[in-house]
Amino acid sequence: MNAERRAAFVTSVGDLLASWHLPHATGRVYGLLLITERPVTLDEIAAELGLSKGAVSTAVRQLGSWGLARVIPQPGSRRLLVEAAGGLETLLEASHARARMLIAALRDGEILVGPGPARDRLEDVIGLFEGYVDMGGELLRQRRR
Repeated sequence: MNAERRAAFVTSVGDLLASWHLPHATGRVYGLLLITERPVTLDEIAAELGLSKGAVSTAVRQLGSWGLARVIPQPGSRRLLVEAAGGLETLLEASHARARMLIAALRDGEILVGPGPARDRLEDVIGLFEGYVDMGGELLRQRRR
């Protein structure tokens, strides 16, 4: 893959994930991991993307929390290798877990409001997130068949 196209892809993934309120650097790291054939070190990622090792470390932790990256410890060394993990399924499952936590928090708020516009609004938001989880779950089931 030529270097310009590689850089454009990495930037594009960074832009997309930034639109989901993840740091641009996190998206760029994920983009790079997706197109890298082998696990890479934090230093290699930092060098290719022109990021500090601290920024790369933070990005890898964020990606790990979403299930999008896997850290591979190296026995007898402090050096870590990183690789992309999962894909759409992992991302949706992580997003669904967060949506379920939000739904639970919103349901806790139901006792704070009586009948009326506030309750209607709260129920509408709960319904929206429940629909998102349900539809995403159906998509995952179809992909696994």
